[in-house]
Order: sequence, then structure tokens, then C-alpha cells
Amino acid sequence: MINGKAGCRIWLKLVLVAVGLLSIQGVALAQELPYECGNFHNNYGPFDYRTAKAQLGVVEQYHFNAQTESLAGGQTGAVGADISYTLRAFPNHHRALLSMIRLGEREKRELPMGASHTVKCFLTRAEVFRPDDYVVKMLSGIYLMNKGDEKGAVEKLEAAERLESADPNLQYNLGLAYFRLGRFEDALAHAHKAYGMGFALPGLKNMLKRAGKWRDPAPRVSQTAPGTKE
Repeated sequence: MINGKAGCRIWLKLVLVAVGLLSIQGVALAQELPYECGNFHNNYGPFDYRTAKAQLGVVEQYHFNAQTESLAGGQTGAVGADISYTLRAFPNHHRALLSMIRLGEREKRELPMGASHTVKCFLTRAEVFRPDDYVVKMLSGIYLMNKGDEKGAVEKLEAAERLESADPNLQYNLGLAYFRLGRFEDALAHAHKAYGMGFALPGLKNMLKRAGKWRDPAPRVSQTAPGTKE
């Protein structure tokens, strides 16, 4: 027996699948989303930000130009509405997610003006939509760190690192999260990784120095066999 609001939603999804209006994958994704975060039904998309380049150009032209990305103003209304449209069409749109995080911070609101969902929901939607996208997990970690949830941030950033370890920005933010938890050796190790990959900002290094925890990385030992020329 199907009871209550949740039961009605499941019944409706099954009917839509039966008549071909909703894919089996769409049902699976929707079932993983918290109720308050809506669903993935959209007139355009949803598409993967990393691969759907032709569709991306259409959406960005009308809803996510440089003005919207910088939060200077929306193209069709409130800036939150245009970023929301972009994230409904491309749930894992990295730059739009970052702009939504910044908009929430600027307005000091979890639900920015004009936005269709909270910042947290947009990040959840992105992770459910594409769980293999390490940048989404990194952005979720940055969001949690900015909220003061360093433990949650480390969990997200470590999950991102398991997918992709060669991103200096990820290594730097993971180092910051470890530092805030007082895990200074871990922070130092990830600082060395980030700076070794060319990361430019000295903030983490300076924090470790002030805490008396910075050490220069050990010199790399040459692998050249004795008696041979470099």
C-alpha cells in the first residue's frame, strides 16, 4: 500500500516511466535526493558540465555570462535565478556552483534571493547527479569549511582526492582543513603537495609558520645510478 506524500511521489514516477516521460535513471537519481532538493526534471537537460559543450554554450549565453558569474547582476532577473537556471540545466556546473556559494555568503542566506534551492541543496544535487566529479566534492568541502564544519570538509575533500589527487587547489584546501582541525603534519604534507604542483598562494605556508609547524620539504634524492651522467 502506498501512503502519504512520499508514496504519491513514487506512484507518479512509476506512471511517468510507464508512459515514457521519465527515464529509469531519472527515477533513481530523484530517489537519492532529499525531498526539499527537488528533482532533476527540466525542460533543458540536465547535462554533464564536463562533456555537454554545445548545450553549455546555449545556457551560458543567456543565463551565466561574466556579469552573472561575478554576481554583478542577472541576465533575466535576479542573479540567483539565473544561477539556479544554470544549475538545473547543468547540476555539476563548477563555476555556477562556486558563484552560488559566494552569493549565499554575500547575502548571508542559505536560500539566496531568486534561487530555487538552498546552496546546500545545489551541492547535494550536483553530487547525486555526478558522483564521479571530484570538483563538486571539492566545492562541497570548501562550502563546509567556510561554514566551520572542518570535519565534514575533510570528509568531502578526502573523497575528492580519492578521485583526483593531482589538483593543487584541492591539495591546498585539504591542507587548510587539516590545519583547522589541528592535524598539522597532515596539513604540512598537503601544503608540500600543493606548492610542489605550483600553487601560488602562501596562506597555508604562513599559517604553518606562525604555528611553528612549517618545514621545507626534504630535498629530492637523485635516482641516477652512481658513475652515470645526468
